[in-house]
Amino acid sequence: MTDIKSMTPEEIGTVLRELGEPSYRAEQIFRRLHRGARSFDEMSELPQNLRNKLRETFFVTVPEIVKKQTDPEDGTVKYLWRLSDGNCIETVLMRYRHGNTVCVSSQAGCRMGCAFCASALGGFRRNLAPSEILDQVLFTQLDSGLPVSNIVLMGIGEPMDNFENVLRFLDLVNRPQGMNIGMRHISLSTSGLIEKIDKLATYHLQLTLSVSLHAPDDETRSRLMPVNRGTGVDALMDACRRYFQQTGRRISYEYALIDGVNDADWQADLLASRLKRAPGHVNLISLNPVSEIGLVPSRRLGEFKARLESHGVTVTVRRRLGRGIDASCGQLRRRQLLESGGREPGA
Repeated sequence: MTDIKSMTPEEIGTVLRELGEPSYRAEQIFRRLHRGARSFDEMSELPQNLRNKLRETFFVTVPEIVKKQTDPEDGTVKYLWRLSDGNCIETVLMRYRHGNTVCVSSQAGCRMGCAFCASALGGFRRNLAPSEILDQVLFTQLDSGLPVSNIVLMGIGEPMDNFENVLRFLDLVNRPQGMNIGMRHISLSTSGLIEKIDKLATYHLQLTLSVSLHAPDDETRSRLMPVNRGTGVDALMDACRRYFQQTGRRISYEYALIDGVNDADWQADLLASRLKRAPGHVNLISLNPVSEIGLVPSRRLGEFKARLESHGVTVTVRRRLGRGIDASCGQLRRRQLLESGGREPGA
C-alpha cells in the first residue's frame, strides 16, 4: 500500500493510468485529500469502481488528537497527535495580527540533543513522511477553523535530518491545487547541518532559513548543541555566507537567551562580528523553561539587544506565546511518554 498524500498529482496520475483509469482524476483526488478527506469513501464524486481500486492501492494518513491545550491569554493552541503507528508528535497554532502560523514537527523525537530543548528527552523514533508533516497544517486548520497563512518547521525534530521528506512536503503544501501556501510564508529551522544547508541552497527556494545559533563561541555552543562539536561556529557561518550568496535570502539567526550562559556582553560583541560574514537578522528568544533541564531565561534581554544594535545588527524579539501551556518543543510529548511508562503505543 502506498501513502497517496505524499504523492504529487503527476505521480498519482501515473498510477491511475496503470490501473486503467483516466489520469485527469489525479488532480481531483489530490484536491480532496488536501482539503481534509479522511478516506476514499468520502469522495462520492468518484465512480465506485475507482474508489475500490484506490482503497486497494493506497492508504490515507489521518492523525488523531491525543491532547489539546489552549492558552487562555493569547489563544495559542498546542496539539499532541498520535500517528498511525502510535508515535506522538506536537504542533502549535499561533495567532498574530498578520495571520495564523503553524509550527510543525518533522520527526518523532530528535537526534540533536540540544541542552535547552525537550524534544530529544523522549528519544528519536523515526522521520515523518511528507504526508504526516502536511497533516499537521491541514488538520490544525480544520480543527481550529482558522485559516493557516504561515508555516514554521521548528517543532520536534531537525528538518535537515529528514531532508528529502521535508523537501517533498514543501512542494506539496505549495501546490495551487492543495493548500497553496507560498514559500515566502514558510520558515525552515536547522541546528546547523552544514552539508544540508549547502544542498538546500542549490534549490533556490524562497523560504526563510532560520539557523538555531544560540551561542557565537565554540565552547558555549558545543555545550548547548552537540551538533557543533564536529564542525564549529566558523564552519557554520561560512555555510550561511554561501547560502546567502547563492540564494540572496537573508538568514534569521535564532538565539535563545539563557541566564549566565550565552548572554554576556562579549558574546553579543562576538555575535555581531560573526554576522559581518553572513548577513541576516537576530531573533532573540526568551527561553521557555523546561523543568527537566534546569536552564532559566536571561535577565539581560534588553541589554543584550541594545548591545547588538549598537553594532548595527538588526534584532527582533520573538513574542512569547503559550506561556499558559506546555509551550516548549517536546514538553507535551514528554509528559505523554511519562504517563505511559516511557513508551509510545506502537513505538
